[in-house]
Amino acid sequence: MTYRFFNPAPVKTATGRTADVYRQLRDDFLGPAPTFQALSVVPELMAATWVLMREALLAGDTSRVDREVVAAAVSRANHCRFCVDAHATLLHALGEHELAESVARGGTPVRPGHAELTRWAAASRNPRATGWTSRYGPQLTGTLLAFHFINRVVSALLAPDLLPGGLQRLPAVRSVGGRFYARVAGEPKEPGHGLRLLGAGSTPPPGWAGDSPVGVAYSALTEVAAHGGDLLSETARQTVMATVRWEDGRHPDQPAGWATDLVRDLPGSDRVGARIALLAAFAPGAISPGDVGLWRLSHPADADLVRLVAYGAITATGHVARALDPAHR
Repeated sequence: MTYRFFNPAPVKTATGRTADVYRQLRDDFLGPAPTFQALSVVPELMAATWVLMREALLAGDTSRVDREVVAAAVSRANHCRFCVDAHATLLHALGEHELAESVARGGTPVRPGHAELTRWAAASRNPRATGWTSRYGPQLTGTLLAFHFINRVVSALLAPDLLPGGLQRLPAVRSVGGRFYARVAGEPKEPGHGLRLLGAGSTPPPGWAGDSPVGVAYSALTEVAAHGGDLLSETARQTVMATVRWEDGRHPDQPAGWATDLVRDLPGSDRVGARIALLAAFAPGAISPGDVGLWRLSHPADADLVRLVAYGAITATGHVARALDPAHR
């Protein structure tokens, strides 16, 4: 697996909260997946991301297949090839072989319920334009929001291929991978078990989540990821937030030039950070080594790069979540 801008510390060296997250990943998921290894340089962010994914995608009694369909559809809407391949493989693990390959091709699932979930999830990329909201429960809604965040982090920090040469795009490879993960994918996960990994938060759970652990996890991630905005000036933060609301999730045709134009009038010290945050929100794969090199002149730590990417990602995710509040539609 190739990390785009830095190599995280080996899993075996982890201590404290990071080691606890890796332990749950081994017990409940596929082990220390590359996404969480990339986030390990900011342990509280790694923990909050994992807990939201666990409580939304893995735990509870909502159909796991339905949740994988939502995760895959969001990932496709966000152009996260890495995540589409991963969720197609997990659908194979759940025994849904035809559905897995339909998802991998970007087709419409045959079953009406899965087709409707796919349309609903895809529409969330542009919530204002499509009038998107949710009539589904906390686990499906939380899965959708979790992957709006995760897709952006993955596309920014990881190379797009799960396996060398893109082998995961071969149906036979996805099927074999699914058989490998079948046991852990089918095991029930106890809701709320991940919450012990979170620190004390001050943000109340959102109304759409009711009393589900998903709401606690989503609030924790929102609070932690928003702190990445502290790396930017108030003017730069306002530029990022206003652009996210105005552009409503559109995919820029030429992301590099688009971002350059948006930050042109900012003070020189603000431009590179605002540019990376904007690209993280809209086209994270377009963040370049040149962008990161300029950012590192003033912020050399890997953790600061991850915090900045997370800020852009959660700002875009929050735009989607606003559509769940009638006061903000």
